[in-house]
Amino acid sequence: MLKAFKKHIENSFPELLDNHFIIACSGGLDSMVLTDLCQQAQLQFSLAHCNFRLRGEDSIGDENFVREYGEKLGVVVYVTHFDTIDYVNEHKVSVQMAARELRYTWFEQLIAQHNMPYVLTAHHANDNVETFLINLSRGTGIDGLTGIPAKTTILRRPLLPYTRQELELYAEEHELNWREDASNTDTKYLRNKIRIEIIPKLNELHPTFFDNFKNTVYYLNQTEEIASAYLGKLKEELFIEIDNKLEISISKLKKLNPLSTYLYGLFNEYGFKELNNLEALLDGLSGKQLVSSTHVLVKNRDVLLLTPIDKNEGEEQQFLINENLAELNHPLLLKFSIVPERYNNSLKEIFVQKNTLKYPLVIRKWKKGDYFYPIGLNHKKKLSKFLKDEKVDVLSKEEIWLLCSNEQIVWVMGMRADHRFRVENNDEEILKIEMK
Repeated sequence: MLKAFKKHIENSFPELLDNHFIIACSGGLDSMVLTDLCQQAQLQFSLAHCNFRLRGEDSIGDENFVREYGEKLGVVVYVTHFDTIDYVNEHKVSVQMAARELRYTWFEQLIAQHNMPYVLTAHHANDNVETFLINLSRGTGIDGLTGIPAKTTILRRPLLPYTRQELELYAEEHELNWREDASNTDTKYLRNKIRIEIIPKLNELHPTFFDNFKNTVYYLNQTEEIASAYLGKLKEELFIEIDNKLEISISKLKKLNPLSTYLYGLFNEYGFKELNNLEALLDGLSGKQLVSSTHVLVKNRDVLLLTPIDKNEGEEQQFLINENLAELNHPLLLKFSIVPERYNNSLKEIFVQKNTLKYPLVIRKWKKGDYFYPIGLNHKKKLSKFLKDEKVDVLSKEEIWLLCSNEQIVWVMGMRADHRFRVENNDEEILKIEMK
């Protein structure tokens, strides 16, 4: 196996030959075999161990085992501790999902801190089968049946061609020690149930099951590449970027056949996987929206608008402007200057009577209940009604910023100034505000 592993690295992972990388090492069979293979292949690496604090003394034992093994090899061992149960309770996810999110976030931090380009994980062929069957049982598109990727931006998985049985045989032949996790035999977890009860039955049906599976995943990957290339070209035609949003014609979407398959292919990467909801959105009322963990998809008359979710959404952001400030760089680029006379206001430039302002001024997003006196109208109007009359779409409304003085709106920025702060004559001190 060692000879085959070296050739596999040379052919499929040549980037590991000349780079110092990190191996994710739990102390279990899989990661101990991966570490030994890399050591025997004379590759340069450090170890990274996560203590999830889930198994009491056993978790401490795993950590000490990895530390001692790293010391024996003469390699650096990075260790971190997680309060996994607290994370589960806070984020309302399963223990397995919590551990995964915590682990991979830490790997990204290690990569950045220590300037090492890759983390190796010990996923093998059996893991690939388990993932395939889990996705199949839950329902998935072709992307869920293409297996665990051998490479991502920072991850490398060189053991994917090898079965658990092959790893066990290697460990026995080389007298490797490892730690057993008792939870791996608990069939209340779906992955364990598949590994312990289902995969052995598949092997009984077809002794060449794993080879057949590898071929199937290979063919599915080829098909997925063809489909992805076509969908990529289709997106270039349909997804039009306008004002930091993607705009998609509903009439053009409806011409696609089979519609549900195209909708899944076009929108699943943005977190929209419920086909019934996607199809219903096309015929829904203007303003109807779907929200995924990363994006918002809104129907706006005859188009769909797709935009990423602002990570600060739900947090009230306010930016203060002191009286002597000449220029503001965030959240918008603004310039303030005293001028001798006023000109007509525009979308990007307004003139206000400075002595009507109360400092500090505030820039904030609009909220329900806001109102102002649109210049030229000279009477009160709810901001929501103003935006509706201006035909501002649902997503663009969320990007509107207000310039306020003592909780009164001075300017709906980029749209309309407030009548109360207008310049009546050039005898007053005139403040010019420009939005770049």
